[in-house]
Amino acid sequence: MIGEFLSYGFVQRGLVAGSFAAAACALLGVFLVLKRLSLIGDGMSHVCLTGVAVALLTSTNPVYMSVPVVMLSSLGIMKLTQKFKIYGDAAIGIVSAAGLSVGLMITAFAGGFNTDLLGYLFGSILTVARAEAVLCGVLLAVVLAGLLFFYRDLTSACFDEPFACTRGIRAGAVNTALVMVTSVAVVLAFKVVGIFLISALIIIPPVSALLLSRTFKQVLWLAAGFGVASVWLGVYLSFVFNIPSGATIILVNLLFLAGSYVYSKWGVKDAR
Repeated sequence: MIGEFLSYGFVQRGLVAGSFAAAACALLGVFLVLKRLSLIGDGMSHVCLTGVAVALLTSTNPVYMSVPVVMLSSLGIMKLTQKFKIYGDAAIGIVSAAGLSVGLMITAFAGGFNTDLLGYLFGSILTVARAEAVLCGVLLAVVLAGLLFFYRDLTSACFDEPFACTRGIRAGAVNTALVMVTSVAVVLAFKVVGIFLISALIIIPPVSALLLSRTFKQVLWLAAGFGVASVWLGVYLSFVFNIPSGATIILVNLLFLAGSYVYSKWGVKDAR
């Protein structure tokens, strides 16, 4: 069964793209969760609907259309929190509501929902094209390069932003870069789990890792491992039982979270 599962080209592309996207989302999600900005993924995902709707209306590529839309929206969130002193969750809610409303209006003018749009809403990992898989790989490379070269800046801005500023670290620039890269990750991941479930791919693996890890580096790599494992297991289960792949990936993540919680509560005590 596993050999047959891996023999299909579309499955291979989906697994590769999904693994790259899940790892990137999980690594970025660690910083977002610790900075209490994890719901920004949810806000950006709703804005994705506007980009996808415009792309389907104009017969252009949804990924290329959504990237600038989501990046501008994420900048809007940053500006709302910095210039107008609006709390982060409120700013995310405002931009999220605006993006979802505009997207639904454009969808209505375009003639309503169709199969393509539903695929973006709920995920269609097995329809990932080769070019999209390459883009997911580039995204992960950028995230890993950022961790390699700016690890101290990222961790300082994450745990103690005022102290980071006293050390000459431009915390605002770090936050903006983090949000910008996250916006690209959200766009590239909507084929994996769907627009409505992207935030779970950003939030759940880091939370699971935080329950188990003792060092920050362990959190990063374990979160990425949970993300990749959920894609492989979720896609395989969806293939075997003919169920939606996006929802299955998130349910596997929830199982990992439940297992991490149980182990963190009782596993360590039993080991003693």
